[in-house]
Amino acid sequence: MNKVQVHVGSLADMGARFVGAWNRAAAGEQVDETHVTFLDVQTMLDTLTPKRLELLRHVHRHAVGNVRELAQALGRDYKNVHGDVAILETAGLLVREGGKLTAPWEQVQATVSLA
Repeated sequence: MNKVQVHVGSLADMGARFVGAWNRAAAGEQVDETHVTFLDVQTMLDTLTPKRLELLRHVHRHAVGNVRELAQALGRDYKNVHGDVAILETAGLLVREGGKLTAPWEQVQATVSLA
């Protein structure tokens, strides 16, 4: 399953994931994973709102040419959808490929460590 793994952690945590993937690749292992790390829980929750998750689901399931088309399909205000798209793109959860918006993952898996 193609998924993006969302974490709450520090820069050191991000670095450790990168080094681990690098070492596995250097050892000949196929490494094909995507991670997004937020520095705190509140930022993650502010980014992954129900409306933005709905937007990601829609983009994953349907070809979307632009933000205006997406806003119309969702029945939402263009300005709000534009802002949501910008935030999700900045986070790395929404991607522009060939001028189209895509959410290439089948699953967004969030992990919050208590340790």
